[in-house]
Amino acid sequence: MKLINFIKEQIEVIKEKDPAINSTMETLLYPSFRAQFSYKIAHFLYKRKHFFLARLISETTKITTGIEIHPGAQIGKRLFIDHGFGVVIGETAIIGDNVTIYHGVTLGGTGKEKGKRHPTIKNNVMIGCGAKVLGNITIGENVKIGANAVVLNDIKDNTTVVGVPAHYT
Repeated sequence: MKLINFIKEQIEVIKEKDPAINSTMETLLYPSFRAQFSYKIAHFLYKRKHFFLARLISETTKITTGIEIHPGAQIGKRLFIDHGFGVVIGETAIIGDNVTIYHGVTLGGTGKEKGKRHPTIKNNVMIGCGAKVLGNITIGENVKIGANAVVLNDIKDNTTVVGVPAHYT
């Protein structure tokens, strides 16, 4: 039942956020849909310690969609990855609800740290194309991250950041 709800939710999100969509069937072709569908299966296996099979699904999906979501990442409801090619979501990343990620975004680490090493993205966040959000940092609620920004520090709720390194506007 959860998978059916996920499919319905993703169709809704894609139709709501992408003005180029022409039909419900077309949503099933979106890389975001396919990557997240595969992620759900891989995450299920990862939580049950079937690491190789989970990573096999993840790697196969990366090849076909250009979106790499580590099976260990935690993703909330209504994530929308627009275009998606080049998106990387690390193993310890946590993504809240109603997040939009554009192509070329990395939610990554800064080195070979152990433990929590990827960002936490709270609810209602928009991350512009090419942005890099790195390290064990927290991005607050309702934040907008501009295209190609490099975010290395926590960002407060209800703000917009741009630049390299990212700063408040």
